[in-house]
Amino acid sequence: MNIAYLNSNDFSFFSGAQEQLDHLIRQLQSEEQANCEHGDIESFINKKGQEILRRLLQGWLDLKAANEEKSACINLASGDKLNHVRVDTHRPLNSLFGQVTVSRIGYSQINKDSVFPVDAELNLSTNSYSDGIYFRVSNEAVRGSFDDVVESIDATTGGHVPKRQCLNIVKDVAVDFESFYQKKRFIKPEDTSDLLVLTFDGKGIVMRPDGLRECTKKNAQKSKKLKSRLSQGEKKDRKRMAQVAAVYTVQPHIRTAESIMKVSEDDNVVPFRTPVRNKRVWASVEREAQSVIEEAFQEALQRDPKQKREWVILIDGLPHQIKLIKKVMKRLNVKATIVMDFIHVLEYLWKAAWCFFDKGDEAVEQWIAEKSVNILNGQCSQVAKGLRISATKGKITDRKNIDKCADYLLNNKERLQYGKALGAGFPIASGVIEGACRHLINDRLDITGARWSLQGAEAVLKLRSLKSSGDFEKYWKFYKKMSKKRNYDFLEVNNFG
Repeated sequence: MNIAYLNSNDFSFFSGAQEQLDHLIRQLQSEEQANCEHGDIESFINKKGQEILRRLLQGWLDLKAANEEKSACINLASGDKLNHVRVDTHRPLNSLFGQVTVSRIGYSQINKDSVFPVDAELNLSTNSYSDGIYFRVSNEAVRGSFDDVVESIDATTGGHVPKRQCLNIVKDVAVDFESFYQKKRFIKPEDTSDLLVLTFDGKGIVMRPDGLRECTKKNAQKSKKLKSRLSQGEKKDRKRMAQVAAVYTVQPHIRTAESIMKVSEDDNVVPFRTPVRNKRVWASVEREAQSVIEEAFQEALQRDPKQKREWVILIDGLPHQIKLIKKVMKRLNVKATIVMDFIHVLEYLWKAAWCFFDKGDEAVEQWIAEKSVNILNGQCSQVAKGLRISATKGKITDRKNIDKCADYLLNNKERLQYGKALGAGFPIASGVIEGACRHLINDRLDITGARWSLQGAEAVLKLRSLKSSGDFEKYWKFYKKMSKKRNYDFLEVNNFG
């Protein structure tokens, strides 16, 4: 290496990293390391190499501090001037490589907080953690428990973040979720005539007592709890419902009732449906269900503002949810076809079937297939009537599930027009939203022993939603821009560029 470069002012800031590298190389050349297995050496380099990286970052920060120009004063956006100058002030920064120190010039005035222009230039957070830590914690927290996050950071980086701070970081990163999507992610409407599908569902999350809705909290307080174990029904009164929504585009997929149920071997196999695209999924446990439902419609209107495409709404039949959807549709003047998830219809049909058949009777499958084909052909009223007649003729005493199934079919007959739906190529099963519930909630928030605060659950849901929708990288840039505005907007732009 050029000796003159080694002795230059700029390189001198990185001499500590050079010394650490030379020391590491000497250790690798020693007899002590000569007979080690490659895995031991790999682990050794990874551990010692973190110190080299830490010193490189420290050297860059020291170089920046040395080049910072001292001003007589700085101006605030409010018009105030800060002319009390302090040089060589310090703040710690916990990075992926370990702790470093940021040296900078501070400006203050009587009854005014100190201001550090370099903090704004670097866009440092208000706490002591670096962007790398923020990004890594956010990615790890959406995959596993916060205990796992702490362990992963400790094992694979030179940094350390306590469990509570991990949660605070996730809350901080998730703060711009609504603003990000309000910026109209789709700048132009989608140039397609394919179906625009909206689908909704709800999923309970076990909460801490202070995170429950008032009605649930009252029920939990009334219930008689055992000291040594959960009381019967106690888990029910420990959950708060999260509203899950999804919007996506998909090509029409025309098929027949017979091909879906495969009643006989002669029935044609249904061609594979093309994958959905431009899918966005998200959930909220903090906001009201109507707010999330309306947000989904606003997302759909961005994609198809003139409503030229066929809109399909897939639901599971929850009466309150249907009421909210119709309310939002009326307010936004939206026209759409509401389709009930056929899988839920099958669940009611199977429960009714066991009133007619003994457990293990193979004939039940043929009976289910025939009734399902009739329902899929738009004959739900006839099936409901037939179920009740068969129950009466068969003198079935335990017919509760039969009547429930019949009532369900009749009460939802306007949303069970599967004959028209299949002919138009509409989806009739809510696999997308069911998968969203599993991925967004079950796989992370429903892990054994988890009890969530309202803000913690909401933050994790937002980050998982961004990941599932493929928007996290774009969101991160947006978050950093908004974070700088929040933390340093009081400075005039010409103070720090």
